[in-house]
Amino acid sequence: MTILLVEDDRAIADALVDGLRDNGFTVTHVVLGREAVAKVRGGGITTVILDLGLPDIDGTEVCRQIRTFSHVPIIVASARETEMDRVTVLNMGADDYVVKPFGIKELVARIHAVIRRASGTVAPVTHIEVGALVIDTKSRTASIGEKSVAFTPKEFDLLTYLAREPGTVFRRADILRDVWQTTWYGTTKTLDAHVASIRKKLGDPEWVESVRGVGFTLRIVS
Repeated sequence: MTILLVEDDRAIADALVDGLRDNGFTVTHVVLGREAVAKVRGGGITTVILDLGLPDIDGTEVCRQIRTFSHVPIIVASARETEMDRVTVLNMGADDYVVKPFGIKELVARIHAVIRRASGTVAPVTHIEVGALVIDTKSRTASIGEKSVAFTPKEFDLLTYLAREPGTVFRRADILRDVWQTTWYGTTKTLDAHVASIRKKLGDPEWVESVRGVGFTLRIVS
């Protein structure tokens, strides 16, 4: 798998290139946004790791241009950490957003996750642990610590969907498509109601974070 790394900080780029290669990836590194667009257009790129603060054009514009001709997974890796920054690039078509500094293991996990989503394949996992939350998809049971928590079938499906990739922001439309098996362009009150119920049953609303204008993500609550 070939990763296109778009990063103008040499120290960060060198560390990421080494870390990704150590994890079995082939890495192509470019500094300029226009170079990145040209590389993707040329084909052969599995995933793009994209910084936003580039010397020539902003990373959001790079993302927008790539999305006019390619569905290659894009993970934004940036020091910008405001909600608006995340919303902007996710709405531009980025698949994930990770804030610097981050560990190479986290990045590799996110790369595999976006590749699985792009290919439409999800590894069969029957046991999921996110902090104190434990989910058994085979028995369709969930617990927080020693306490068993009962969910409706659709609540359980939604919680499992988010828990498979904690920290990933899922778009509302994607959740409705994958959990409800429908393409829905109207109100998403049903989704909001299910999220509200899950938060209440988990005992802390911070478990499921709402990212305004985009969707939801599952967080680890200590």
